[in-house]
Amino acid sequence: MSMLPDEPSQSIINGQTRTPTSSSPKRAKNRTKKAPELHTLERRNWLIHLHYIRKEFQKCKEVIQLQLRETHNMCEYANYVLGLILRQEGKIQESLEQFQVCNVLNPSSADNIKQMARSLFLLGRHRLAIEAYRQAESRIDSGDWEIYHNLGVCYTYLKEWDQAIQLLRSALNESKHEETYIVLGKVHLYNSDIQSALEVYKQAVHAFPEHGDLNTTLGLLYIQTGNHQAAFEHLGTALAFDPKNSKAILAAGSMMQSHQDYDVALSKYKLASHNIPESAPLWNNIGMCFFGKKKFVASISCLKRANYLAPFDWKILYNLGLVHLTMEQYASAFHFLSASINLRPSRGQTFMLMAIALDNLEDAENATAAYEQAIALDQRDPGVVLNFAIYLSNHKDVVSAARQLKEFESRVEKLREIPGLDVDPEILRGASILAANIGYTLSVSLQNEKQKLDAIERGGGQSRGQRSTPSRKGEPTVPIPTEPPRTAAAVRSNKELESEVKARVRSARSAMKQRRSVSDLVNQASDVPIHIVQSGKPPPDQQQVQHGPEQGEEPSNIPPEDPEMIRD
Repeated sequence: MSMLPDEPSQSIINGQTRTPTSSSPKRAKNRTKKAPELHTLERRNWLIHLHYIRKEFQKCKEVIQLQLRETHNMCEYANYVLGLILRQEGKIQESLEQFQVCNVLNPSSADNIKQMARSLFLLGRHRLAIEAYRQAESRIDSGDWEIYHNLGVCYTYLKEWDQAIQLLRSALNESKHEETYIVLGKVHLYNSDIQSALEVYKQAVHAFPEHGDLNTTLGLLYIQTGNHQAAFEHLGTALAFDPKNSKAILAAGSMMQSHQDYDVALSKYKLASHNIPESAPLWNNIGMCFFGKKKFVASISCLKRANYLAPFDWKILYNLGLVHLTMEQYASAFHFLSASINLRPSRGQTFMLMAIALDNLEDAENATAAYEQAIALDQRDPGVVLNFAIYLSNHKDVVSAARQLKEFESRVEKLREIPGLDVDPEILRGASILAANIGYTLSVSLQNEKQKLDAIERGGGQSRGQRSTPSRKGEPTVPIPTEPPRTAAAVRSNKELESEVKARVRSARSAMKQRRSVSDLVNQASDVPIHIVQSGKPPPDQQQVQHGPEQGEEPSNIPPEDPEMIRD
């Protein structure tokens, strides 16, 4: 077989069996170039970041340690993330040291100094934290919301209110955040500036209309100012966006309870019990609902559960003493009232109830001392001096009783100087009965015809749920209301006293009921329980507790150990 003329021979190509093609140079040009090697200081930063955002802290720490060994602790990012992890684990001092290393490696970074300030803040070294934040502020060109906000929180801890308000407002000018509004509102409440706090929360709700806590707090503030319609609107808004908002449910239930609508209040508390079954304020309010319905055994059961959940809450112990006093269990009442006084020795009405219990336990000397202490502590409530006057009248000390009635008149006149405030008509009715018994001319009386008609209606006709006391011939029967008494005036029966005096005293006891104010029923510990007593208005015997969830220890939150925002 002959070879074709155009076919090259194998000898021509020097023993090669294949002829090289022209495509080989093109393949060499199209080959992908090898990725450049990263610098040794940053080559594992991506892996550190990946583990950190996945919250795989143990694996992240292993990679960080490997990176730091290779770089001889010169990797800024590895030290920075290690400081964040240590702070997450609660090792604040160690995290501060890591951020100090970062600051040495990169002295121009504002983030490193801000993290140092954050660690100093968590260590409670607020002055040093302020200095660190000031250094961070000098390293940036424009304003920083976070720096201004955290500076305001630091000054709040130091109780330098003017500086705190100024810096928090600067933070809001830079950027609007709900945390800043909350802190600024609480600062105003610390200074008892309800109107300024109300304006702050109005702006906050306008900026964040769907924020449940802001709407709830604004509703509570409207309760303080007496605007109940607006309070219901904002509480309803909070529940519309968050039907399980326990704080809003408790506030709404407390308002209904204050209007003696106990069944509706209990239905609200039932909803809240599914979310916060171990809430002491919830069980306290449920217990006082049963007390208002005259179900004393159920009331004591709920209050004791609340006391088990919060054994150092003086209001729960006070309510337990009040319920036992109403059931004429004076030894038990004395026990709980003594515990309440140990926790809150500055409350005059607690001493008054203890005096009533001691009087019924036939300890006249200590009862007198308790009444005197109650009057010294409570300079505004007319019911305290009236109870003392009744006690003195029972012990036939007419001169001292008349002196207390004169003090009663002075307190009533001071109370009436405040627009919109007046004494309950039944208290004045009881005072007039006592004055007639001891022959004292009472100068204060009912101010208008409506109050007179209310007093006559309460005194003359018996409504459902009322019982009457024996009276002298020709005098109207005085009903004893079944609602919770405003000021208890329990009087020890004395066989030596004439039946006429006993009837008069019991009549005065029935007149000691006074409507409970809404502001005393809504009460908030940390967060945002907000409560203030109007000047001159006597606080109620039945105190309802309402606390917010405990806040975490973040810069945006108010410290739990700062002064009371809720005034009782």
